[in-house]
Amino acid sequence: MSKHAILSHDAPAPIGPYSQAVRVGDWIFLSGQIPVDPRTGEVVSGGIEAQTRQVLQNLQAVLTALGLNLDSIVKTTIYLTDLSMFAEMNEVYATYFQPPYPARATVQVSALPKGVQVEIEAIAYAGG
Repeated sequence: MSKHAILSHDAPAPIGPYSQAVRVGDWIFLSGQIPVDPRTGEVVSGGIEAQTRQVLQNLQAVLTALGLNLDSIVKTTIYLTDLSMFAEMNEVYATYFQPPYPARATVQVSALPKGVQVEIEAIAYAGG
């Protein structure tokens, strides 16, 4: 098995001992992204909609480093601090994907890094 760390300077730098993504063969495992603007290093303001947009843009930036896009994602896991925000998050999420949509799980957690409301991790496939 050969595994390679992926780093995009257009996505927030990891805030711990992990990679933004790891590629193993044609599979890419993307670490959870939070709504940090990579230019400022700050959490974006504007509520769950703005936070969801930034998270998905951060995931896109990591995939772009591999010459891929969000269409490569086959599975996401969404962490929300309050499931009552699901509809608003889902409305933004839907604008970033097209059928066939990735498989997905959404769970409520008690807290996320930096006090954010949403984090999304993903698995992508780079094969034909």
